[in-house]
Amino acid sequence: MYSVLSPHAATRVELPGRYGAIAALRAEPAGDAIALLVPGYTGSKEDFAPMIDPIAAAGIGVLAIDLPGQHESPGPDDEQAYSPTALGLVVSELAGKLAAEGATVLLLGHSFGGLVARGAMLAGAPVAGLTLMDTGPGELPPGPRRQVVEAGRQIMASGGIVAAQQVRELLDAKAPNWADKTPRVREFLRTRFLASSPQGLLGMGDGLRTEPDRVPELAAVLRRTAAPCLVVCGESDDAWPVAAQRDMAERLEADFAVVPGAAHSPNIENPERLLDTLLPTWQAWLA
Repeated sequence: MYSVLSPHAATRVELPGRYGAIAALRAEPAGDAIALLVPGYTGSKEDFAPMIDPIAAAGIGVLAIDLPGQHESPGPDDEQAYSPTALGLVVSELAGKLAAEGATVLLLGHSFGGLVARGAMLAGAPVAGLTLMDTGPGELPPGPRRQVVEAGRQIMASGGIVAAQQVRELLDAKAPNWADKTPRVREFLRTRFLASSPQGLLGMGDGLRTEPDRVPELAAVLRRTAAPCLVVCGESDDAWPVAAQRDMAERLEADFAVVPGAAHSPNIENPERLLDTLLPTWQAWLA
């Protein structure tokens, strides 16, 4: 069974960023292409653990990061610094440094990280291809995930991050897949959340509630730079509807793919089938 603690051969590294070191997992094959992987809200670099070795085995390097304020990357105290636009600047700067070192950058953003990846493209990130995974054209639509984000803001504001974690544990215990998680994975998820910046959680949560539809802007950038784009999602995504993501792909003139046997996190739920889509697509982009 795959998890955030799936074994891999990547090395933990720290890269310079505007708010301090950006913690990352890095795997470096012989080629110059590198997949820059951006996690979602409450996530971290470890969310991509099951994908690292297969991507590296295909000849593509991997750099999976913690965004500022997530897990092991420090972040500022200003909630406004955690919007998709502001964090997009951080990712754009990182992509620029990789490109300056001779890397061909393939950018992937998951969920909230997809909004950040879009922000990076709008900020001029020099990438050879963009993958938007289980993300949407703008804010989270009405539904359980948005309700959790909205409730989380109230709890964080009144009781702090510990109170928010206690509520998360109550909700997680009711989730259908919670019983499948080992005690070690559960402890990691708890530790990761408590290590996150409270301002970061609030700011990212606000981004999920207020981000506008910026698809036309992104489409214009993709056309101008001739950067290819892929939109991919789990067949049972419960954040942004699959139909909305398909529509976004059409508006971006991007490829679209659905991962069977997966919901909002195919990187954990069915990485093998996800990679069946990602690797041929990325290799075609690099050809």
